[in-house]
Amino acid sequence: MTASSPSPYVGRFAPTPSGYLHFGSLIAALASYLDARNAGGCWLLRMEDLDPPREVPGAQAAILKTLEDYGFAWDGPVVRQSGRLARYGEVVERLLEQDLAYACTCSRKQLEGFSGIYPGFCRDAGQEPRDAAIRLRVPEREYAFVDRVQGAFAQHLGREVGDFVIRRRDGLYAYQLAVVLDDAWQGVTDVVRGADLLDSTPRQLYLQELLGLPRPRYLHVPLIVQTDGHKLGKSYRSPPLPAERAGPLLLRALRALGQRPPAELGKACPRELLDWGIAHWDAGRIPHCRTLAEAALD
Repeated sequence: MTASSPSPYVGRFAPTPSGYLHFGSLIAALASYLDARNAGGCWLLRMEDLDPPREVPGAQAAILKTLEDYGFAWDGPVVRQSGRLARYGEVVERLLEQDLAYACTCSRKQLEGFSGIYPGFCRDAGQEPRDAAIRLRVPEREYAFVDRVQGAFAQHLGREVGDFVIRRRDGLYAYQLAVVLDDAWQGVTDVVRGADLLDSTPRQLYLQELLGLPRPRYLHVPLIVQTDGHKLGKSYRSPPLPAERAGPLLLRALRALGQRPPAELGKACPRELLDWGIAHWDAGRIPHCRTLAEAALD
């Protein structure tokens, strides 16, 4: 009997349109793109537009335009999570029917003082799902994995997280549920994303196990933080990436990821930089830390 060949690499970049792409987004996009292309794999683009009230008008188009300006090319059509709501709803209903999830009417005020760990007030209350959040029951056990950059990571769901929300009280679906369902649906084998999502991964491992879905490999790249300790992000009004700075910013992103582009690429166009990055990609050179100071990159 011959050994089965590994599944073809399928990676993805999944921005949230609550603002424009910033330099931290570029690093995540670049890492996922180079990791996929170096492996001869597919690179998918998914718009995580689950929260319409927070979406910035025009952000989706601006994100696509920036990626194109910076030389990125994705495989297949852009998938939008807003088009997948029916599927999320089906899964939530099934989890409710199986008593693996339950309705929660707790207010934020009631949950103050619990350090973000749900104390289980509604776990056995038998609340109606209408006008309530839906929480997933978590087991009293630890979920662990080995990240390709951050190393071994473990989290006890019962003690460190508690039952978590999979559908909000306003009817919007939670990231944890949607990302697990969409990664499996799209056949994603490798998730490359920012280290701010490292803590979310054990919840996603539990959902994958519960729903009988495959577990992808994970690689969490360091977050870029500003001098005040805040990460670069849309909530801090980080500036959009200018098209005319594509070359220099791609070079800077390559160096932030521990890659070593030669000096002669200093004036290269985006496509040349990406081609060099694909040919020379070494994920082992990514700094083994959760954050990098923006000032240290200059």
